[in-house]
Amino acid sequence: MNLRDRMEVIRKVLDQNKAEQIEIFNLENSEYMVSGVVLATALADRHLQALLENIKSVLTCEKILHTDVSDEWIVIDLGDILIHIMAQRARDKYNLEEFLDEFKKRRG
Repeated sequence: MNLRDRMEVIRKVLDQNKAEQIEIFNLENSEYMVSGVVLATALADRHLQALLENIKSVLTCEKILHTDVSDEWIVIDLGDILIHIMAQRARDKYNLEEFLDEFKKRRG
């Protein structure tokens, strides 16, 4: 499965499980450390953990290299894709969309 298809599967899982503001960044051929990033907002703190468990159960054929979990932000590292699931307050504070848009604009 190619990068776009894999990110679309992730988007569908997040959408089916009520994540909000789902955004996909294809950063292939950019200088960013991964080829793709998926951002999503959880409805509440418990929803963060539930989304993580849903992603893990669906991505059984993917190798999850690392998962970093905090109260406001979960990062799932698939090697070439990073999945960020954030509480709204963290999403507002860190504004990753703006940061990632810069890499998207600079890709070759």
